[in-house]
Amino acid sequence: MKRIVVGITGASGTIYGISLLQALHAQPDVETHLVMSRWAKENLAVEAPEWSLKDVQDLADVVEDDRNLGATIASGSFQHDGMVIVPASMKTVAAISVGLADNLIARAADVTLKEHRPLLIVPRESPFNQIHLENMLKLAKMGVEIIPPIPAFYNNPKTIDDLVNHNTMKLLDHLHISNDFQGRWQGLNEAKAAAKREGNA
Repeated sequence: MKRIVVGITGASGTIYGISLLQALHAQPDVETHLVMSRWAKENLAVEAPEWSLKDVQDLADVVEDDRNLGATIASGSFQHDGMVIVPASMKTVAAISVGLADNLIARAADVTLKEHRPLLIVPRESPFNQIHLENMLKLAKMGVEIIPPIPAFYNNPKTIDDLVNHNTMKLLDHLHISNDFQGRWQGLNEAKAAAKREGNA
């Protein structure tokens, strides 16, 4: 059984967090611990009104309050197999980079770092300023995997879900969780053949 901690912050891109939760929920051997910030909940209503807060929380095995620094995931003695912050606001990235564990997402990330467990961050901001870049570089030097939701087009995406799922595939890969998402690079010849098929459709 794998345990994965998922933090969803108030950055735009709530659907990336939902997509990951859906993928993890479909894995019978994965236990998911979810923390959503206050602004993540606000964003949910704006960006994904078809999802209620309860619907999202029901995708996780355990739901923690972001203000509860007494939660299990706030302790290094709680063993897990990785934490993903998706999307990650620049405020959260900054807090983690300086060890400001003032909420449960930042504290759980701090614990993940000190215990040398995988920490994946999906930063959502554009353009990045020097502070953002320096904070992410600092975290990358600590071993944090920075996986921005940059879309790929070699797989000829047709929908927003195609773009989101490609990023979810990358997150699962880096968590070492097998998945059958489509759209992996099959080589130049196959890409050309696929493009030709699309042009003839």
